[in-house]
Parts: sequence; structure tokens; C-alpha cells
Amino acid sequence: MASTEKNLSTYTSANITPIADRKFAIIVSEWNSDVTESLYSGAWETLIQNGASRENIIKKMVPGSFELTLAAQWMAEKKDIDAVICLGCVIQGETRHFEFICQAVAQGITNVGLKFNKPVIFGVLTPGTKQQAIDRAGGKHGNKGDEAAITAIKMLGF
Repeated sequence: MASTEKNLSTYTSANITPIADRKFAIIVSEWNSDVTESLYSGAWETLIQNGASRENIIKKMVPGSFELTLAAQWMAEKKDIDAVICLGCVIQGETRHFEFICQAVAQGITNVGLKFNKPVIFGVLTPGTKQQAIDRAGGKHGNKGDEAAITAIKMLGF
């Protein structure tokens, strides 16, 4: 996760695999859309800059982060999808709802990747405040969307 010590949007291209013929699904939560759309922009731009073709990037929207896992499964089961990137933002509130959602989404995304044996990337912010989310969605700590896209690319080259 991005922190004051590291901007995760910086990376080396040493381990970047060619992706011109690879197809990506990017699933974006509508909840906290100002943040998630910034994450999407970062992921999309990173994929394009690293050789993905526009027609091989599919964007799908879901209502909230909890729904990312089922949508990830639907996309991962498609034979022509090489990697799935899940983008969301769950901001900690006053109740335990945050804990339940974050745990379910993390475990669900992990399970989908294992089930379909392809990269399914956890690009979900879990900040304490809205400002922390903004800082990690194109702000002073980079863009977790960039990181999610690079992670997908690197995993395809594994």
C-alpha cells in the first residue's frame, strides 16, 4: 500500500511482459466514484503506456466494492480475458461494516484468482479518511490504479 515512504506509481520496466495481445477486464466500484474513477484512469493509462490496445481493455461497473468479487468471477471465467483488475474504495466509518466488507472483498478476489488460475488484482483502497483515499488515487502517494495495472502485467509474465 502506498505510504509516505513510497509512491507506488513508480516502477521499473525490467519485468514488464509484452501485452499487446492480452485482454484486461477492469471492474470499478461506483461507490466513492470520484476516487474509483481516478483509480480507473490510472490503471487504463498504465495499460496503454505499456502496450495494451484500447479494444482489449473492458470496463465494467458495479454498485460497490462488495460486488467486485462476483463481477471478477464473471469476467475471469471468460476464456479471452487474461487478467482482471478490481478497483474500489471502502472508507472506514464508525461501524464494523468496513471490516466485514474489506475482509469479504479481499478473500473473494483472492479466491477468484485461485479458482480461474489467472491474475485477479486487488486494487481496493481501504483508507481511514476520504483524504487518504484521494492521496492514493492520483494524489501525493501516487495512484493505486497504476499499481494494480502493473501488478496484472507482471503476473501475466510470471
